[in-house]
Amino acid sequence: MKVAGVTFIRNAEKFAYPIKEAILSILPICDELVVAVGKSEDKTLEIIQHIDSDKIQIIQTVWDDNIRTGGQVLAIETNKALDAVSNDIDWCFYIQADEAIHEKYLSNVRKAMQDNLNNKNIDGLLFHYKHFWGNYDYIGNSRKWYRKEVRIIRNNKKIRSYKDAQGFRKNNLKLNVKQVDAYIYHYGWVRPPEKLQLKNLEANKLWHSDDWISKNVPKGSEFDFSNIDSLEKFDGTHPEAMAKLISTINWHFNPPPNRLGTKERISRWIEKLTNYRLGEYKNYNLSK
Repeated sequence: MKVAGVTFIRNAEKFAYPIKEAILSILPICDELVVAVGKSEDKTLEIIQHIDSDKIQIIQTVWDDNIRTGGQVLAIETNKALDAVSNDIDWCFYIQADEAIHEKYLSNVRKAMQDNLNNKNIDGLLFHYKHFWGNYDYIGNSRKWYRKEVRIIRNNKKIRSYKDAQGFRKNNLKLNVKQVDAYIYHYGWVRPPEKLQLKNLEANKLWHSDDWISKNVPKGSEFDFSNIDSLEKFDGTHPEAMAKLISTINWHFNPPPNRLGTKERISRWIEKLTNYRLGEYKNYNLSK
């Protein structure tokens, strides 16, 4: 069984993406790792080049900044990386630039890939998620956050990144997937407030016009972390690949009081009892 890591990045330094840490977190179970590095305004290419591993294959790309609908350019860049994966690879482990996996889950992930290697009815593996907010000590726990997403797919060129690169489709149909007992840690909302404000402004350009952004994106030099409905304290450990970064830039954060409405409270009660989330978006078919 052979595994390729797959990711893409642009302006990692400018927007404080932990891309090096994301790569290092999956590297131990990868035979190769393809990074699509978009033309950047900073030292992103050098950051990737300085990762000490002969598994890493860099492809240099240019993002089409004229595409400003639905985050489509993110899927386009993901597909560029997928297309560069070697033909003898069985599975592709996709990690985004603000994600990481804890090393304690890697054996579970490898076993799930091995167990399903010859089951051609299974297109990929589904992961649980933890979404961090504010700093590395708190996670979002309301229904606004997606609970699961596909992060391992077969090396099949018919499988394409879907919409804004959150998931995948094969021939425009949902993938058949198995749940793996592992979490992806999502750090997209944890970075210095001034960096997150810059990133938020830039990211909105992938979905909206300048006019929409000027009317809807809050002004200011720092991101407002108080605009969140519900958080809980994280009492676990972070991936080893994130340890150095967290030790150098974790900052104090005062979480705002939870402000869940009645509908949200009822939905959470139902979910706690049944593990069923009302109205949950699922871009996959879960196989038992």
